[in-house]
Amino acid sequence: MQIDRIEETRLSGGDEAAIISLLGRSFGTDFGGRSFYMQRHHVRLVLRDPQIVGHMALSLRAIRLGDALVDIVGLAEVATDPDRRGEGIATRLMDAAIAEARATGADFFVLFGDQPLYAASGFVARSNTLRFVELDGARTGQVQEAKRGGLMVLPLGVVAWDSDAPVDLLGHLF
Repeated sequence: MQIDRIEETRLSGGDEAAIISLLGRSFGTDFGGRSFYMQRHHVRLVLRDPQIVGHMALSLRAIRLGDALVDIVGLAEVATDPDRRGEGIATRLMDAAIAEARATGADFFVLFGDQPLYAASGFVARSNTLRFVELDGARTGQVQEAKRGGLMVLPLGVVAWDSDAPVDLLGHLF
């Protein structure tokens, strides 16, 4: 099994089609024929054996944590072929994703989810109030401000996460 790092601008038509198919099998929807939920990402990590059987997408962005502007890597579209679950595919991809996030120099690795894999990888649940732009059907919606379950954070450097500070994602969820 091989993990490939694919920059979004280098995503081939064949790999994009394979990711669309994988997401459809994993989530029960093909997101309208897209290889992403609401917005393209910066980097895709895929595990091949020999076809794509696992996928994670990473997005680099600046957010506000209280008054501080911090860099984060966001994790999205975590998918493993349903017929291949339990083989350690997501764990191998998560290890690669954490290494990729650390290489960016970002302050934090952030995701929305509650799978045991995330806590086992060092992510900690947080309950900050979030501000974000709602996207529905790849269309811009209203600005939302609320506590939202599933926020998990992995510090990547020396900056400490302020659990009491409001978080402004300066855009959409990932």
